[in-house]
Amino acid sequence: MKNLAGLFLSLMIVAVLAACGDSSKKATSSAGEVAEASNAAVSYAIEGSSLGWLAKKVTGQHNGSINVSNGEIKVESGAITAGNFTIDMKTITVLDIPADNENNGKLAGHLNSPDFFNTDSFPTADFAITKVTALENNPDANHIVYGNLTIKGITQEISFPAMVSIADDALTAKAVFSIDRTLWDIRYGSGKFFEDLGDKTIYDEFELTVDLNAKRSSMAMN
Repeated sequence: MKNLAGLFLSLMIVAVLAACGDSSKKATSSAGEVAEASNAAVSYAIEGSSLGWLAKKVTGQHNGSINVSNGEIKVESGAITAGNFTIDMKTITVLDIPADNENNGKLAGHLNSPDFFNTDSFPTADFAITKVTALENNPDANHIVYGNLTIKGITQEISFPAMVSIADDALTAKAVFSIDRTLWDIRYGSGKFFEDLGDKTIYDEFELTVDLNAKRSSMAMN
């Protein structure tokens, strides 16, 4: 009986440790309630838009771009009430290394790998607006945008200042902000999770530059 009790206790300890280990491997999603537009809202279809990225490490930095494949912004009474867009993660490009340099392809390939965005399993990322509020007395931004950013199947609510311009036939939104990649389980080279990285450390915060362009849909103009 003692042997059985000891075996049972050992199995329980292993199970607890395994559960703790699993919980530390995945980032926890934290999503807000997605905003919904009324039937009176006007739709602006996103086109020709992209995100710029800038990542820094101890020994330098790299930058590039990612295409926004589709999306729409809803506007009512001159204000954004809802919206979403999809990011084509497989379009990640590196701009600071010449395109004909083999290191360009190596870095782009690494960013597509499971070490970073794992684009074979997660080919798209998504952003959905939860709310937009006006911002005053800021020369660089006139709104604060809140929304759910989903990368690698993990959703986190973020917010950032943006300069939004709304006309009858077009809408633009521009913003520059930073996010912590580890919240989306992108841990490669992070000093938060790996020790003794030295000059191999890649900083957790990376910068995104949003450049959205949208045209009022033909249906809404009729």
